[in-house]
Parts: sequence; structure tokens; C-alpha cells
Amino acid sequence: MSSELREEFLRLLREDVEFRYAVLGLLGIEEVLKSISRNTEAIKDLQQQVRDLQLQVRDLQQQVKVLQGQVAELQREVREHTRAIRDLQQQVVEHSRAIRDLQQQVKSLQGQALELQKVVKVHTEELRRLSDRITALGARWGVLAEEAFREGMRGVVERILGVAKIERWCYVDKEGFVYGYPAVIDVDLVVKDGEHILIEVKSSVDRGDVLELKRISELYERVTGVKPRLVIVTPYARDRAIELAKLLNIEVYTAP
Repeated sequence: MSSELREEFLRLLREDVEFRYAVLGLLGIEEVLKSISRNTEAIKDLQQQVRDLQLQVRDLQQQVKVLQGQVAELQREVREHTRAIRDLQQQVVEHSRAIRDLQQQVKSLQGQALELQKVVKVHTEELRRLSDRITALGARWGVLAEEAFREGMRGVVERILGVAKIERWCYVDKEGFVYGYPAVIDVDLVVKDGEHILIEVKSSVDRGDVLELKRISELYERVTGVKPRLVIVTPYARDRAIELAKLLNIEVYTAP
């Protein structure tokens, strides 16, 4: 290219805008500018995505703080529950010792009941003697626990009914048939010569105890299909309880 032509080309680039843009178009600058524009839009999109991600990170950080607080609260509750469990374990140990003491008392009472069995001849005489013995024990050691009395009476009842052992019938009354709410039903049972006998041994009996045994017998019949004979053994029964027991065909063995 001659120097004159080069000078003219450079002058046109400097002075003629249309010429300059035409040259730029020929050189592909227009496509480059378009590409730059697209890249600029892409960068804006990325920047917006970054801002969105930053917001999400802040939300996640807030959630992490909340979860950390919940974890700390759960850890505190676990520590409290652990302390409560240790307290319960200590109570269980203490109760176990108390139960062993009661078991020893029961064995002592059973021995006393066996001694009574040797000197009684009829059911009424046995219960009368036992009532006198319980009165003497009450004056010496105070009120006798209901469960201790039941255990002490087992040997006497076994002799009365002529059986080797009294069993326990336990049933989960999910329907609440007996008490109106779900409960575990637990009653003494003897099966002798094909006859099922439900026995309630209590230190004292009122009408509520009679009705309770009757309801238990109805549940027993529903579950087993066997109508049981009902027996109550007690050193003290109220007159109204004895009258109700007669109406319901329940045998009551008590001291006069």
C-alpha cells in the first residue's frame, strides 16, 4: 500500500465516523460487541444468582442457629431426664428393700396362719380364731397391710377349699368392663374337680367389694366361657355387704 493511500485511510478513520464503523464491521467488531453484550447479560444473571445464593446462605445460617438452639434445649432435657432416671433408680432400690422387708413379714404371717390351721376344725371356727389373732396383731404392731393380710391368709384358704395351691388369674381389661376404664384384673383362682372358684381375700369388705367381685366374675365368664363360684374371705364384713352378697349368690366367710 502506498504512503498516500495509507494516509488517506487513516484520515478517513479519524474523520469519517461512518467509514470507521464500516471498517469495524468488516473486522468483526460488531460480532465481538454483541458477544460482549451477551456476556454482560450473563454476568448480570450470575450476579443475581450469587445474590440469591447469599440470601439462601443467610436463611440456612438462621436455620442452623435455630437448630443449634433446639439441640441445646434437647441436651438440657436429656440431662434433666438423666437426673430423673437416677432418682427413680434410687427409689427402685429403696422400694426393693421395702419389698424384701414386707416379704419377710409375709413369711412370718404365713407361719402364724399355718399354726392356726392346726387348731381349727370348721371354717367358721378358723376365721374366728384368725380374727382374734389379727386383732392381737393390730394392737401390737398397728394396722396390718392389705397385701400382707392376703398373703397370710393364703394357707388358711387353701385348707378351707381343700386345694394344694391358690393361683392368680390376671387379665388385661382393655374394654374397661370392670371399672369403666382399661385395667389389669388380678384375682385369686382355684380350679377344683372342674369347678372354677374366684376368691377375694380382704381385711374388710363393704358393698363396693362385693360388686367388684361380681363384675370380675362376669368378665371371667366372658373370657373363659366358665361361670365361676364366688367366695369372699374376710375377718370383718359390713352387714349391708353380707346382704348384697346373698342376693348375688356370693359366699362370705367371716368371723361372727
